[in-house]
Amino acid sequence: MAKWIKRIVAVLVIVIATGLAYVKLALPNVGKAEDLKFEATPDMIKRGEYLAFHVCVCMDCHAQRDWTKFSGPPIAGTEGKGGDVFTKEFGFPGTFYAKNITPYNLKNWTDGEIMRAFTCGVDKNGVALFPVMPYHKYGTMDKEDIKSIIAFLRTLKPIKYDAPASKPDFPMNFIINTIPQKASFTTLPSKDNVIDYGKYLVNAAGCSECHTNVNKGKPIEGMDFAGGREFIFPQGKKIVAANITPDNETGIGYWTETTFVNKFKSFSDRSKLQDYKSPNDYQSIMPWSMYAGMDSSDLSAMFAYLKTLKPIVNKVEKNSIAEN
Repeated sequence: MAKWIKRIVAVLVIVIATGLAYVKLALPNVGKAEDLKFEATPDMIKRGEYLAFHVCVCMDCHAQRDWTKFSGPPIAGTEGKGGDVFTKEFGFPGTFYAKNITPYNLKNWTDGEIMRAFTCGVDKNGVALFPVMPYHKYGTMDKEDIKSIIAFLRTLKPIKYDAPASKPDFPMNFIINTIPQKASFTTLPSKDNVIDYGKYLVNAAGCSECHTNVNKGKPIEGMDFAGGREFIFPQGKKIVAANITPDNETGIGYWTETTFVNKFKSFSDRSKLQDYKSPNDYQSIMPWSMYAGMDSSDLSAMFAYLKTLKPIVNKVEKNSIAEN
């Protein structure tokens, strides 16, 4: 009997070791970077700048943010530098750094390699990226929009900065290789198709990433856009994402289109952003000043789509001091 137990244990060890070796060595498997090279036009660069700053808000993580102000606006001159860090203190399974996306770091990357990283989650060297950057969302955008973002990034001022390597904890250092997936590009809907166009923008803006609560890192089924996800700031500040479903009592069901658009536009003037000096001050992890730069018509389309969602009753306390 003892011999059989030892054999079974040995077999299990071999199976587990083989599985881990496969995950570590054979994955991620999203294919080679596309042999992509395109000529950027002024319209592409303009579109890319709009998306990078105000829709996909790349500068939310890939710039230094001034957390002495409400919503942490990006500090001028650091656009694309990277270095934002996501740690276990904030609920992440390891330590993850936003990379430098200025030409200083991307000069040796091909357009196809940037495309693969942005939409599939695999870097130039074939290393899996943790989805702090919602590449699974970007991978369902219009490919022309992604090309525009790449074209814009090429125009950024090179900033000499090398972000540290990210360090996922066990078992995430294995799991991370299973997360990247091939892109499934779509076509940008016509603005006349307001609901579908709004849905496209909501996806590109990654609204569900923060406004859907999670359990062990996975979105809670049936709670899409219902808020409740917690973010802990230094000094014990707890921020909870709002419910943005059209529930009349706990969501935005009572909001009008004008209310929605004006809420964003009220943060357009960064000089008027509230100072954040203590945990008792109101704060938000949402980059309001960046989203404030969106066209009013785009914000209206997003609102139109959000109003089509299933109303979910979920009352959240958006700002408080976290308990020790």
